[in-house]
Amino acid sequence: MLIKTRKLKYVTSFQEFLDRISKLKNLPLPGLQSQLKMAAVERLDEMRHSAMKAQNHKEASVMMLVYPKNDIPHFVLIERAQTKGKHSGQIAFPGGRKEKTDVDNSYTALRETEEEIGISIEHQHLITSLTSLYIPPSNYMVYPYLAFAKAELQFKAQPSEVKSIIEIELAELLKDQNVSKTVLSTSYMKEVSVPCFYFGDVMVWGATAMMLQEIKDYFLQASGN
Repeated sequence: MLIKTRKLKYVTSFQEFLDRISKLKNLPLPGLQSQLKMAAVERLDEMRHSAMKAQNHKEASVMMLVYPKNDIPHFVLIERAQTKGKHSGQIAFPGGRKEKTDVDNSYTALRETEEEIGISIEHQHLITSLTSLYIPPSNYMVYPYLAFAKAELQFKAQPSEVKSIIEIELAELLKDQNVSKTVLSTSYMKEVSVPCFYFGDVMVWGATAMMLQEIKDYFLQASGN
């Protein structure tokens, strides 16, 4: 298993993050308008209207998990294993499809996070649900959650699902200089310019970038920015 860590020049302590949780819980979510900042221009109309038109969509949940590392708040992303799926090899949050036995979408997020990166469920604390996002290529409605762990974590990747675990300092998400654009092609779009986040040599785009943008704006609200 490969674990990558991104370094940061300016940080806040993990205690400062904990102190802001109560404020976060009382703030309105930035919502779809925030997410759309990181959507490809060619897909803006589709993203605005497709969720209303979605038929028989599947459900999945993902987790933005914040935890301390050397007293600095970090969050974790994964590089998905190479499979036949539409999102194979992409950078994503831990998470996955809702099972019939899951009592709700938050349980899906907690269960999948534990399965994919080996984090015991009792060390996690849900802060809030975030704005759900419909993903047309795979016909999934994704329910993101924000949570924290109080102690440093020892990750264990599920090899069939996760190629590598990526640890990123939370302050990196708030830096505007880490937002850029790139041109890429996938199985469902060709040579398209898309907004993205760069965390060192890790590029995050698509639905994960859209969810990260809402989280970024959410934290900026809590900071009074």
